[in-house]
Amino acid sequence: MSYYLAKVVFKIVNEEPNAQIQFDEQLRLIDARNEQEAFFKARMLGVKNEEEICSENSRKIFWKFIDIPFVKALNEFVDGMEIYSCIKETETNEGYENYVKLRAQQIQNSFEKNGVIFSS
Repeated sequence: MSYYLAKVVFKIVNEEPNAQIQFDEQLRLIDARNEQEAFFKARMLGVKNEEEICSENSRKIFWKFIDIPFVKALNEFVDGMEIYSCIKETETNEGYENYVKLRAQQIQNSFEKNGVIFSS
């Protein structure tokens, strides 16, 4: 058996009026004999993980499985190796940068809150 990286894509269907169209791209680690088996296992995961929830105002939000656009064998693991890359296009420069910095700060804060200290 070998490990494969598969991108599982869901469309987030939101009943909210004027809701922005969203897609959830998930990278999943798949243990399989070959790329074909990894592809089909990833598809089964996608179907299995479709879900429906209710928002705060009782409107339904549904994760609809789209498909698997990417499967890659992970032949070796090397510290710092690139596993996935995605280029994002945005209307404004600051919005995405601020989002990335905010998420990184939230992660760092959660470590500090739990007493995890890293030294360089």
